[in-house]
Amino acid sequence: MTASVTTRARIGPVAANPYPWPYDGSVDAARTALICIDWQVDFCGPGGYVDRMGYDIGLTRAGLPATAAMLAHARATGMLVVHTREGHAPDLSDLPANKRWRSARIGAEIGSPGPTGRILVRGEPGWEIVPEVAPIEGEVLLDKPGKGAFYATNLDLVLRTRQITHLILTGITTDVCVHTTMREANDRGYECLVLSDCTGATDPSNHTAALHMVTMQGGVFGAVATSTAVIEGTTP
Repeated sequence: MTASVTTRARIGPVAANPYPWPYDGSVDAARTALICIDWQVDFCGPGGYVDRMGYDIGLTRAGLPATAAMLAHARATGMLVVHTREGHAPDLSDLPANKRWRSARIGAEIGSPGPTGRILVRGEPGWEIVPEVAPIEGEVLLDKPGKGAFYATNLDLVLRTRQITHLILTGITTDVCVHTTMREANDRGYECLVLSDCTGATDPSNHTAALHMVTMQGGVFGAVATSTAVIEGTTP
C-alpha cells in the first residue's frame, strides 16, 4: 500500500505558540516532513522498556490517537513522513557503557530479555513501531542508536535530498528524544513545529516543561501547536 496524495497543499499560518507557524508564513506540504519519533512497543507498549522501568505507559500512549490523525493528514497532503526507531545492534557494539549501566540500575537493562524480547535491540518485538502509527510503503524508516534522530543517521541527507525545509514533530518522549531531535534540527536550519497533543513523557510535568522551553526567547527551537491547528491551517 502507498500513500495517496489528493492535493498539493500549503501549510500555514498555523495557530502556534509563540508565533504563527511557520515563520515565513506558509510552506508547500512537499517541503514539509512529519517526523514520528520512536512510537515503539519499548516506549509505549506493555512489557517494553518504559513499562519495565515502572512508568505509566498511559502517559506515553496518550498522543497516539492525535498522531494517527496527523499521520493520515500528512499522507493525504503530500508531506514526507519519517519514522524513527531507537535501538542497538544485537551484539550491543553501539551501546555506550554508561547508557547500559543506567538502564540496568533502574531494572530494565538494555539488551536483557523481557516480555517483548531483548530491550531496545534491533529486530526484537519491542523495537517495532506500534500498529496505530505503523509505516506504510514509501515512508522513510530510520534507525538510530541515540536520543536525537540526526545522531549517527542519514536523516539530514534524506531531508536535504527531498528539499525539505520545515519539520513537524510527533513522538515520545517529549523531554528526551523529541526535544533532542528538535534542537538538532534547529541547529541545522530547519523550521520546526512540535505538536503538544502528539507527544508525551513519562512524567506530565516534564512534558509541559519541554514544550514551554520551546517557546522561550521568541521560539528558541521553533513553535508549539496542536495537530488540529495544523489540519485547520492547511489549504489546498
